[in-house]
Amino acid sequence: MGKTTAYVGLDVHKDTIAVALAEVGLRGEVRVYGKIANTPAAVKTLATKLAGRHGELRFCYEAGPCGYGIQRQLSSLGHDCQVVAPSLIPRKPGDRIKTDRRDAAKLATLHRAGELTPVWVPDQAHEAMRDLVRARQAAVRSVRQARQQLSSFLLRHGHHYQRPAWTKAHRRWLSGLKFEQPVHYIVLEDAIAAVEAATARRDRLEAQIEAALPEWSLAPVVQALQALRGIRLVAAATLVAELGDLTRFTNPRQLMAYLGLVPSEHSSGNTRRQGGVTKAGNGMARRMLIEAAWSYRFPARLSREQLLRQEHLAKAIRDIAWKAQERLCRRYRKLMRDGKLPTVVTTAMARELAGFVWAIAQEVQVKAG
Repeated sequence: MGKTTAYVGLDVHKDTIAVALAEVGLRGEVRVYGKIANTPAAVKTLATKLAGRHGELRFCYEAGPCGYGIQRQLSSLGHDCQVVAPSLIPRKPGDRIKTDRRDAAKLATLHRAGELTPVWVPDQAHEAMRDLVRARQAAVRSVRQARQQLSSFLLRHGHHYQRPAWTKAHRRWLSGLKFEQPVHYIVLEDAIAAVEAATARRDRLEAQIEAALPEWSLAPVVQALQALRGIRLVAAATLVAELGDLTRFTNPRQLMAYLGLVPSEHSSGNTRRQGGVTKAGNGMARRMLIEAAWSYRFPARLSREQLLRQEHLAKAIRDIAWKAQERLCRRYRKLMRDGKLPTVVTTAMARELAGFVWAIAQEVQVKAG
């Protein structure tokens, strides 16, 4: 009997992996293989055993905290392996039983039917850069939290700084505060130290991002995106690290949908209802675009800093960046005149900005990684 294709579903956990196989064909048998240890040796043994019984193996497992190590190992062994998006797996509303065995069998069945949506798998260098960018984002959240705790402490005791905070003048104002209880001075100094430590960590990680950029294969895309207004080095590096290879999107609408910047819709018959944006996909990249979109509320112009960033870029990229400025600044003013909320207008600008990001990425020649 000839060897056939087998679709292998893996329900991956920290210590174990539940395995199920679906034979080729809609009526092919689906059976649970069992559980193996989540170690490279056990995964290799599994692949070797199954390869001896079947002609072709097609693995799949859900994206999760265990990363892409299994996918890379199976790919290096010559097998097809997809990492699928958990949020896009079809689910029956009445299904109330969940076990590892059932999950593995379900993955194998849906993989055979072509109902699973794979995610883009970065190489190890790209994943390392993304980890660095996410560490910087965690540091930014720590700075915000430390500042909020300090401000809340001061407000509880009747101290409020009336001018822009977190400047040298603000620091001098903090050192001159008076409290009735001596313990409050200890709390104040501890809160100030927490803010300074978090700020130093954020600045240190930003410097590391800039230092690591020249060795990254997607560095040309990061440099090119800085031609756009509102996008500097950290924002550009975050966008590229989170989105990966932008050329995998065949058109800008796909990128907009991936970022969750398209309107939600609930239509039936002759009734069409559109709501707020879907907020699907990568939230960090979406947030970066929305922050950049706020800069288009001002008239279109090329600042000195922007000119310096564009000096070594191709004319096609500079033209796209200027076209983005002209269109988005004009659209921002028009929508505001129409009475739209500023947040709604800014989100609309972020959606269009994603299209210009896609256009610039198509113009960049990425160096071999």
